Amino acid sequence: MKKFDLNIEKVLEDWETYHAIREVIANALDEQILTKSKDIQIFQDKQRHWHIRDFGRGLKYEHLTQKENVEKLRHPNLIGKFGVGLKDALATFDRRRVKILIKSKFGKITLDKSEKHDFEDIVTLHACISEPTEPRMVGTEFILKGCSSSDMKKAKGLFLKFSGEEVFENTKFGQVLSKNTESSRIYINGVRVADEANFLFSYNITSLTTAIKKALNRERTNVGRTAYSERIKSILLSCKNKEVAHKLVEDLENFETGTLHDELKWTDVSVHATKILNSVSKVVFMTPSELVQASKYVDEAKSSGYQIVTVPENVRDKIAGKADISGNPIQDLSQFQKEWNESFEFKFINPKRLTPSERAIFETTPKILALIGGLPRNVKKIKISETMRIDTHSFSEALGLWSPPDIIIKRTQLSSLENYASTLLHEIAHARSGAPDISSEFEDSLTELLGKTGSNINEVKSRKG
Repeated sequence: MKKFDLNIEKVLEDWETYHAIREVIANALDEQILTKSKDIQIFQDKQRHWHIRDFGRGLKYEHLTQKENVEKLRHPNLIGKFGVGLKDALATFDRRRVKILIKSKFGKITLDKSEKHDFEDIVTLHACISEPTEPRMVGTEFILKGCSSSDMKKAKGLFLKFSGEEVFENTKFGQVLSKNTESSRIYINGVRVADEANFLFSYNITSLTTAIKKALNRERTNVGRTAYSERIKSILLSCKNKEVAHKLVEDLENFETGTLHDELKWTDVSVHATKILNSVSKVVFMTPSELVQASKYVDEAKSSGYQIVTVPENVRDKIAGKADISGNPIQDLSQFQKEWNESFEFKFINPKRLTPSERAIFETTPKILALIGGLPRNVKKIKISETMRIDTHSFSEALGLWSPPDIIIKRTQLSSLENYASTLLHEIAHARSGAPDISSEFEDSLTELLGKTGSNINEVKSRKG
């Protein structure tokens, strides 16, 4: 038997047994990835000893030296990078009185404390190397005596592999995971480094930023959000999955109650979620105030098979006029209104089919036009329709409409001469000015028409007198 000095006295006093088990599992998982070998095994034998077994190349005593592992450094998705973790684990097992036996085709390793060579006053931890008993053995097996089931459970709980969390989506920056516990878990290359109380998903970060690398300590625990928040944003902004988008957008509806999960407080993430959902689902995004004001459009959208999704105003402002991830216009209220109006078909009424009272009012049209000097040249006809487009501002059916080259008036306006005349003059003002409501050009045109009407009425009265 040979003794290999691990140069360890007392380190990491706060490490528990499960921290040491974590390092052994991490090494086994890394070896599985590097060698593309079968899954590692973790089991308890009849003597209640715990076994952690991989099927890689086998551990050598040289692996117990502390140095950078070039092979691991070159691989982006491994857990360990230096020869620190295993030595820390061995020291912790010794301090916590867990007996350990390491077996591979290269030999057997146990632990002992011995005087340091040429320094009898210093006692350090040594690895005791014996000849192999299984020279054809594949991989490495750690056998732990004195390790509790609770410690093993805690250790396995630090790995995504044993969490049971479902992968919703893979991106080049990492994975979006299901949330199986009250708190969300943040993993880096499959090892849990933090918990989040108010996240919607768990995450596995596989592409590390400089901030994350600096924040990773030997314990790989309690990494702060400032280190990984930007990478989680990158993961979410790379998502294209319908299920992820649905969950994000559904959570957006909680903004009014103040119970949003923290990811949705990042506006860019909320906007991206609407872009995904718009590309894969039949939805219309509306703010709470629009739901109330535009109830007519809400009804029309629902009857056409659209799902109404509530979003805050800051998100609505960001998506207005924008395209989704497939290049299609995002269906907010304005876009839905535009498309609905473009596809709208009027139900025109032949004047001969009007009721006698309606026809009498409609036949006053020439007299009304005479008061203002006749129809503008750009107006061809005045038509009556049973149905009308929805007004842009009031979100209710328009009473009249300038739809070049015709003026269209809703049939209900023929209920009185006052209603019909006012609507007709209103639309003629639009035709003359070419301007929308609430514009100075329209107001000027309407004022001019009112002035002409008043002047001509006085003139008619004077003639009668």
